[in-house]
Amino acid sequence: MNILFYNIFLRLYRAGAQLISPWNQKARSWLSGRKNIFSRIRAEFSAGTNEVIWMHAASLGEFEQGRPVLEKIRLLYPGSKIVISFFSPSGYEIIKNYAGADYITYLPADSKANANRFIDLINPKLVLWIKYEYWYYYLEALKKRQIPVLLISAVFYPDYIFLKWYGNLHKKMMHNFTQLFLQTEDLQ
Repeated sequence: MNILFYNIFLRLYRAGAQLISPWNQKARSWLSGRKNIFSRIRAEFSAGTNEVIWMHAASLGEFEQGRPVLEKIRLLYPGSKIVISFFSPSGYEIIKNYAGADYITYLPADSKANANRFIDLINPKLVLWIKYEYWYYYLEALKKRQIPVLLISAVFYPDYIFLKWYGNLHKKMMHNFTQLFLQTEDLQ
């Protein structure tokens, strides 16, 4: 997949969510959760803050895999502000009142502008992404700022896209992670 197809996919995903939102609660939540998202984030972070550690998970299952790491970080760095973002309503709606985080939000849709704006607002010192989340513009912006990004609980198999001849964009995204922590032992 190249960047042109990636951008087309992102636009089609949003258009699809808008199209089905009148009949689909999950799509409706996905859209409404992102309305005025930057003004809400700006309000939360306007006074400045302690060091921020940001964990991103697609949904509830990924969050649960990252939770032990996040809770250990909370113990080791109690003065840090913990931010959790979700792609899916299935994670956000269940975890939005989780006491182990200081701020919980949806991840703004992936674009160069959104990624830069989000990262500028929360200003993370460390980023944890859980399992399957690969958002090109976010990873590029984090790398450009030299912010460490750890991929936690990843599962790779020989047929994954970044191991294929057409997976160049995904290979590039993999190089943006500072460290990978895998569940799988080998790719044979």
